[in-house]
Amino acid sequence: MKKMKKWVIVTILLCLLLPYKAFADAAVGEMIVTLGENLTKEQKSMLLSEMKAPDDVEVLTVTNAEEHEYLGDYIASRLIGTKAISSSAITLEEKGTGIKLESKNINWVTDEMYINALATAGVKDATVYVTAPIPVSGTAALTGVIKAYEISSDKTIPEDVKQAANEEMVKTAKLGDEIGTEEASALVTKIKEEMAENPPTTTEEVRKVVESSANELGIVLNENQTQSLIDLFNKLKELDIDWNAVGDQLTAAKDKLSNFLGSEEGQSFLDKLKEVFNSLIDAIKSFFN
Repeated sequence: MKKMKKWVIVTILLCLLLPYKAFADAAVGEMIVTLGENLTKEQKSMLLSEMKAPDDVEVLTVTNAEEHEYLGDYIASRLIGTKAISSSAITLEEKGTGIKLESKNINWVTDEMYINALATAGVKDATVYVTAPIPVSGTAALTGVIKAYEISSDKTIPEDVKQAANEEMVKTAKLGDEIGTEEASALVTKIKEEMAENPPTTTEEVRKVVESSANELGIVLNENQTQSLIDLFNKLKELDIDWNAVGDQLTAAKDKLSNFLGSEEGQSFLDKLKEVFNSLIDAIKSFFN
């Protein structure tokens, strides 16, 4: 009996001393906030209010060193800067909800680019809010969101997958500068849909997915743009990524893709593609006549 009492006491002490998350599953509706290390006290207070964070919310700090760790291979150090100010809030949702995201003061990375990159990283069923006190590119925010998701869901995302998600986000944003942000986001979403339905096993199959997706959307890529996407998705192909799970998380991005195809801009692309083919046919007819 005394021995049993000792074990009860030890168990109670362990529960008091060890973090609660070690004994509990992540709770739906639970929010975790990440704040940039270099925010002022006033800025932190402003962002927490903007996020509608509860008083007892768990707050993580994202450092500039972490930003350089995950972005240094993909964009110039001067663009990353020396201060961490991007912040985020992530709230776990019911299974099957997918990823929903809203941003403020982010002027380079679009919501759909974040959603795609987070899905690649393995983030599931969450509402995400990305913000900053001043307009920023938004590239550093992904580091904080993934960090918060790992804590809230008690899951560890492999480092190579985190790197791949950051590379995807940056490459999509750069492609957006060249062909349009809507077009770049739609194209990456379409490629992922295709990879979920028919996972490619070779580099040549990846090329076919990239090219067929671009053609279907009426997006014209040059060889450098095509090769950049092939390199990216060839790398993703080699990682342990569940493409069906990725596809399930892209509801919001897919909706944007459907809206794009039905929009005046999307139809304009398709019309231009038809004009190219019609012109080609006319040119061939003229040659033979």
